[in-house]
Parts: sequence; structure tokens; C-alpha cells
Amino acid sequence: MAEPVTVDSPDDPRLHDYTGLTDVALRRAREPAEGLFIAEGEKVIRRALHAGCRMRSMLLSAKWLGVMDDVIAAATAPVYTVTPELAERVTGYHVHRGALASLHREPLPPVDDLLGAARRVAVLEDTVDHANVGAAFRNAAALGVDAVLLSPRCADPLYRRAVKVSMGAVLQVPWTRLTAWPDDLGLLRRHGFVTAALCLDERSVEIGELAARRHPKLALLLGTEGDGLSPAALRAADERVMIPMAAGVDSLNVAAASAVAFYATRP
Repeated sequence: MAEPVTVDSPDDPRLHDYTGLTDVALRRAREPAEGLFIAEGEKVIRRALHAGCRMRSMLLSAKWLGVMDDVIAAATAPVYTVTPELAERVTGYHVHRGALASLHREPLPPVDDLLGAARRVAVLEDTVDHANVGAAFRNAAALGVDAVLLSPRCADPLYRRAVKVSMGAVLQVPWTRLTAWPDDLGLLRRHGFVTAALCLDERSVEIGELAARRHPKLALLLGTEGDGLSPAALRAADERVMIPMAAGVDSLNVAAASAVAFYATRP
């Protein structure tokens, strides 16, 4: 059992993992390099531990000690208690959920390992907004997507905001990052997947028509905010598909589009 330790200085080196969590550019570079990621909130921390993530430390305000008592009892890593004011000074924002955990990053699995048993896969190209990535993972978990593949430029699913928005789904849905884009889409074809690119194109079929074809293995490609999928990704896809819309609306936010597509093509 980890005995909680009270920390009263924002400069205490034991709080290094939690410093400056609002600086996106810094965290993007630092968290992967240092082999850590941050989980925020009781539910997300519990899901991370349930998923087998190894804790480096936990940072709690006093009111969460009772709620997290069982987690503390099982912890083998340090547990630090701080005032809400000190937590804000350390992290750079108001930690309204009162609980943070620093966890070890594990190596990403090879693409072939994820595709072997998968039947439905989501592929995100250059989705750079962490909230959209987190929402897409939450949709994937809720709607039965077996795995998520990311292009090299996609935002980090283990960045604090992505983990928070996903409600821990980034720790539940298997995922990995492709290294050669879009050439790695050929791996999907070799595993028997039909790749369907969501795009506004005169050659696109409606999502309902794609779903009616009942492809045994289907990969749905979703593009970046604003520009959508790149010409290279579109050329590499087997199908082009669109979500029909009314009232003159020509597109949906990528996270919303993912929810519609995942639901429409569920087995």
C-alpha cells in the first residue's frame, strides 16, 4: 500500500510529471520522450489501471482520498496529496476533477498484430485536434470498432485532453501509429480489408449503401479537420463514401462523422 505524502511546494521535484500540463507543444514532445502520460479524473484513472497501465505516481486533493481509497491501497507507486491551489500552480490549470495520475507508456503494437483478429478498423489521417481524437476513440469503443490506426501526423491519443475526452477509451481500444503514409494502407488490403474513405465526392456512395454490402472486413478512413482526406489517401482507398446531409450542410465535424459512420456500419 502507498501511504499518501503531503507536498506543499510547487517546485518539489516529485511533482515533475505534472508540471505545465497546459503547454501542448511541450507535452507532445515531453510525454512520449519521458515514457509517460497523464490520466485525469477518478473514472479515467480507474480505467487506465484496469487496462493494465502501470502507475508512476498519483496526485490527489484531500477530498479524493476517501473516494480513491481502494486505488491507494493497491498502489505500489507514490501518492501525493496537495491543495487545489497548489495543484493549479503546478499544472497551470484548475484541476476540477481533483485527481491526476502519471502512468507509464507501453510500446505500440505492430500493425499486423492489431489487424489479425479485427473486423472493423478506423483510420485517422492527420487529425491534429486532441479533443477530436479523444471523441473518435470514445465513439469507436461505444460502437464496436476493433482497432484504430493513426497516420504519422495525428495528435497523440495519450495526451491529457485526448484521454479525458475519450473517458479512457484510448486505453480500451487497441491502436497504433502507421509510419509510412499512405503506403501502409496496403497492410489493410493484405489483411483482407476493404478501405472506405469518407469524403464529399461525386463518386461517393452513401454510407447506407456501403453498410448494405456487409464487407467482412472494413476500414473507415477519416481525414483532418477542415481539409478532409488527402488526395493520396483517397487514391489508396477502395471505396469513397459520404454521409447524406440536409439543410445545406456540407460536412460534419470529424468526431461526429466518425460516430455516424461507426454506427451505420456496425456488424
